[in-house]
Amino acid sequence: MGIRSGRSYLESLRDGRQISIDGEPVRDVTADKRFAGAVQTIAELYDMQDDARMTFPSPRDGAPVSLSFLQPRTVEDLVRRREMVKVWADATCGMMGRSPDFMNVMITAFASAADSFSERGRQFGDNVRGFYQYARDNDICMTHTLVNPQVDRSRPVDRQDRDLAAHTVKEGDGGVVIRGARMVSTLCAFSHELLVMPSTYLTNTPEAAPYAFGFAVPVATTGLRFICRPSVVHHEAASPMDFPLSSRMDETDAMVIFDDVLVPWERMFIHRDVEMCNGLHNRTGIQPQTMHQFSTKNLAKAEFMMGLGFAVAKATNIDQHLHVQNMLCELIQFTEVTRACLRASEVDAAPNQYGVMTPAALPLWNVRMMFPKMFVRACEIIQTLGAGGLVAVPSYAEASGPAWPDVERYFQAANLDSRSRVKLFRLAFDAAVSSFSGRQQLYERYYSGDPVRLAGTLYQLYDRDAPMQKIWSLLNDLEQRLMNKRSDE
Repeated sequence: MGIRSGRSYLESLRDGRQISIDGEPVRDVTADKRFAGAVQTIAELYDMQDDARMTFPSPRDGAPVSLSFLQPRTVEDLVRRREMVKVWADATCGMMGRSPDFMNVMITAFASAADSFSERGRQFGDNVRGFYQYARDNDICMTHTLVNPQVDRSRPVDRQDRDLAAHTVKEGDGGVVIRGARMVSTLCAFSHELLVMPSTYLTNTPEAAPYAFGFAVPVATTGLRFICRPSVVHHEAASPMDFPLSSRMDETDAMVIFDDVLVPWERMFIHRDVEMCNGLHNRTGIQPQTMHQFSTKNLAKAEFMMGLGFAVAKATNIDQHLHVQNMLCELIQFTEVTRACLRASEVDAAPNQYGVMTPAALPLWNVRMMFPKMFVRACEIIQTLGAGGLVAVPSYAEASGPAWPDVERYFQAANLDSRSRVKLFRLAFDAAVSSFSGRQQLYERYYSGDPVRLAGTLYQLYDRDAPMQKIWSLLNDLEQRLMNKRSDE
């Protein structure tokens, strides 16, 4: 099949999936006002793939498939993939963190390390490869869920009083039956397949074995239900221009309910294997690949917020003030640090044990840890630059209303007419002030893991001995010089 069109993508979502939002089931996500804007945006991304720069020939039949499924063997492959990801990220201003390329890169990384799954049984490695090939050649849109429900966070999942987390309840010839819940499934309403993999560590006990699994199932599988948070789309907005981001890019988030869901054996990647779950990321080496993808997204997001800051400041001539230039300089730094780390990861890339060209991890770890703070600060800068102008900006619908003469006269800026200023400041409000922006800030803080635990992990990974040795070498050298000087005297 190869790459799909936007039209084919829209048609494929009418499959009877069980999506609940605002206390009601959704019959067709492509038509529901809470989902229609985002699903149309994703369809437009699929249409953008009709360009040779976005694809490579499938090893199976030569059909063009998305470059986000490329298993990189050279630095040039990493660059090609990054350029493809950047095209999509620019199209969404970096605001769709779970656009299809994110999961494409992840499942590709797993498939590249399929031999590690085979260590627990050849069938598991074959299953990972088979699912990757299926996703690649059919241009499947995927969501995933990694985390157990927040019930009692003081205890490991196997020691909680209530058995609510997703777990294995039985096995049979047809497969494995899963019951319980997982969170957070972003993009679930718009995906074809759900990937369920481990994230947090499990206690290495027999009681934890039912929670130790990895698999993939279609979103429309019997017994699989999704309960979505309320939409951040402003349904009563007088004009789509009032909320130009949230109206098109709310990728939604949901709790996943497994009501005795049957997972066929050929879709199982890990089964009752605590050790495999706990060592998965280190064993497979997937993190640098996924960090490379979302650092590219972060670059697009930083560039967007920088451009927005420039435009807002210039509109009213505040960019002539030194303190404003300092804030705009922060946006420049966020952009260029992200770009530099991304490029450094490619320059220092090296093949891993499976022969896959792997970006250098440490530069990407820095983006991973720093960007949440950068984005929150970028929103604060936009708020400061816009100030009361963001609070008072009217609806774009005023352009065709009876109050337009007043709006046209009194909402102009030094360098913009009123219509342009309203458009710009509505965009700034949506990017930095609205509920859409609040969700973006929360997303950036937690989408790749608990920042406290991540900081601890980075600390443990980092080579601390070499820097400390420099300190002691310096001190010992100074001490020796002092002693030599005294002896000479």
